[in-house]
Formats: sequence, C-alpha cells, structure tokens
Amino acid sequence: MPKKAILCVDDEKIVLLSLRDQLTHHFGDRYIYEFAESAEEAWEVIEELNDDEVKILIIVSDWLMPNMKGEEFLVQVHQRFPGIVKVLLTGQADEEAIARTRQYANLHRYIPKPWDEATLIEVLESGLEGLDE
Repeated sequence: MPKKAILCVDDEKIVLLSLRDQLTHHFGDRYIYEFAESAEEAWEVIEELNDDEVKILIIVSDWLMPNMKGEEFLVQVHQRFPGIVKVLLTGQADEEAIARTRQYANLHRYIPKPWDEATLIEVLESGLEGLDE
C-alpha cells in the first residue's frame, strides 16, 4: 500500500467525487486519496495519516467553506507542515485572498472552478515533481 497521500478539502460532495474520479483515473493506486468536507475534518485526516506515518504530498483545498476559509486552513497547514504542496481550487476567492495564501502558505497554484481535468493533473504533477521519490 502506498505511504503517500493526496488530500482534497471541499464542502461540496460533488466536487470531492469529481476530484476522486479524476485522481484515481490519472494516478491509479500510486497514492492514498483522502477527502474532507471541512478544515476541521481535514485536520482529523492529517492527524490520522501522520499517526500512520503516511506522507501527505499535496492538499487541494476549496476557499469558501464553513467555519474556516481555505486560505486560513492552508496557512495553518504550512506552519505545521511546510513541505506539503498547497493548491487552492475555488470559484470564490478574491485576488487578495489568493495573494495572502501565496505569501503565507507558499501556495503552489490556484485553479479556478469550474476546472478541467487536464489543468488539475498538470498542476498536481508539477507540484509532485521532486516529492514522489
């Protein structure tokens, strides 16, 4: 079983299902795929993976979510796990939020919704370069 994971965070189940389908279609069983519907749930997943010694390579997060925006979540992730590649996938974030996420979370890329599979895969592959050893 792979010991490397990709985590997707979005409060819309349909988005998570689409991401799951696109990731498994392209990457197959190379990674563990985890999904969370909120930042709080994502932290639970991160702690579980950490306890199981699974390395999270990439987090793809929505921006507009209840209780905590993706920007704040990714900044917190970066403070604890600076090596994780962070991607913002959203149709709602303003330019200031994206700029803050770039500055304080070392944002790898921003993908606007709706996205196409080719763009998603290109962004993830560029983020995985050098990590997937």
